[in-house]
Amino acid sequence: MIKLKVNGKSVTVAAEPETPLLWAIRDHLQLTGTKYGCGAGLCGACFVHVDGKAVKSCQTTVSRVAGSDITTIEGLSPDSSHPLQKAWIAEQVPQCGYCQSGQIMKAAELLEKNPNPSREQIVKHMNDVICRCGTYTRIVSAIQRAAAEV
Repeated sequence: MIKLKVNGKSVTVAAEPETPLLWAIRDHLQLTGTKYGCGAGLCGACFVHVDGKAVKSCQTTVSRVAGSDITTIEGLSPDSSHPLQKAWIAEQVPQCGYCQSGQIMKAAELLEKNPNPSREQIVKHMNDVICRCGTYTRIVSAIQRAAAEV
């Protein structure tokens, strides 16, 4: 049994210490907003926050984050009122939607560190998350919109 703090709640998961955090989140806690993309840490669909830092949950073991503060897309805002979530809708970012939770979690990390990033800073920071549909221009626009609201 591994004790975690996910979205502000203390939880226990019956998982081996080397289990990827992604599977603890999705399979054990039934929080399916975090997506499995590649399993190799290449696409970024699985980003969650661990102590405020965006990490690839497919490459992070549950034993490594025991006792840390973990936030998933469900914990970013319980009613989808986070400025990034609203901007994502306003800018019509999603097409297939698969990468969106990873994109939003990575963008939230950026805006927490830098509430007014330049376009270049946004592009550089978001480079870890692949959008198969190619909506990068809309992603940048959504982040700029959210930054203006914060």
